[in-house]
Amino acid sequence: MIKKTKYLLLLFLLATMACSHQKNDTNILKSEVRAVMMQQQKFWNQGNIKGFMKGYLKSDSLRFASGGRITYGWQTTLDKYLKSYPDKKTMGRLLFSNIDIKMLSDKTALAFGSWELTRENDHPHGLFTLVFKNTGCGWRIIHDHTSLARE
Repeated sequence: MIKKTKYLLLLFLLATMACSHQKNDTNILKSEVRAVMMQQQKFWNQGNIKGFMKGYLKSDSLRFASGGRITYGWQTTLDKYLKSYPDKKTMGRLLFSNIDIKMLSDKTALAFGSWELTRENDHPHGLFTLVFKNTGCGWRIIHDHTSLARE
């Protein structure tokens, strides 16, 4: 009876440690994803769109959905940003908030949140859903669905 109790206690402790370890790993992965987003926010606020684009997978398969349109490709996304935001004034100050990251696996994450730009004459804002993939170069966005809130 004592051996059986010790055995069950050992199993319980191992299961608890495994769950705790998994939770810590998940928190580390979420922190890594969040760090990419915070670096993007920093680059944006410096007026550095090319730096901002480092958060995206440099691939023709990158998917960007916004304004009822879907475009593909890293270069297409960069070109769209450069056309829409030709200077630091039009870029404004970016703030990501209400970020909620769900780990789908150790290689894939889903990030939800809000974005807002503070500019001299307006204050556009909305929501985003980002799919991140853990690549050989770190976490990168492979799908971006960004919406603009209607007032």
